[in-house]
Amino acid sequence: MAPRDVPVADPDAAHPQLDRFIEVMGILRSDCPWDAEQSHHSLVQYLVEETMETVEAIESGDPAHLREELGDLLLQVVFHATIAAEGPDGFDIDDVAQAVADKLITRHPYVFEAEEVPDDLDATWEQRKRRLKGRTSTLEGIPHQLSAMHRASKVIGRADSHRVDLAGQGFDLSTEEIGADELGRTILDLVSRARASGIDPEQATRQALRELETAIIRAETDPS
Repeated sequence: MAPRDVPVADPDAAHPQLDRFIEVMGILRSDCPWDAEQSHHSLVQYLVEETMETVEAIESGDPAHLREELGDLLLQVVFHATIAAEGPDGFDIDDVAQAVADKLITRHPYVFEAEEVPDDLDATWEQRKRRLKGRTSTLEGIPHQLSAMHRASKVIGRADSHRVDLAGQGFDLSTEEIGADELGRTILDLVSRARASGIDPEQATRQALRELETAIIRAETDPS
């Protein structure tokens, strides 16, 4: 196979390096055996890894590290869009960008329309998402693949923003504020106690979370 010309950024383009990157990805998809055989499913592990590495870069506070990891994460987005564009009912990266821009405009009427800024932005955001997506439950749209800790945070946050009466269902969860250092040490202490007791902390948290989710569904179906 004859070597391909290396793409060069067009200085007159609105986003020359982004356009160059998309062109490079298209060439790799066509000419690189490994890239050519990938699918949405085969790339999932890399998407998860790159996401976690980006989180680590943020926590490191190193701008150069973050720039690199954001590039790797962007690669996953462009790769998936490149694959999707090959299908008969596919979409490309422009379709992805258009959809998310339209969604942001719709969900920010206090910026792009004449609405007042709501007092509780988080709650209003969740309520607007629920209405636009036609969701009937607080729990819809929360990925089950999340860790127990992450999913618990999402579930409790949703319940709070949707004003689900958890106390009425036997879950009197504390809302007392706590510092990050104290929280981290408390969690480590609980994990240590769990190990000493022969308990899997992830499994125990998931079990408690399932009970909480059952209580939320019960409150939604029988609010009285």
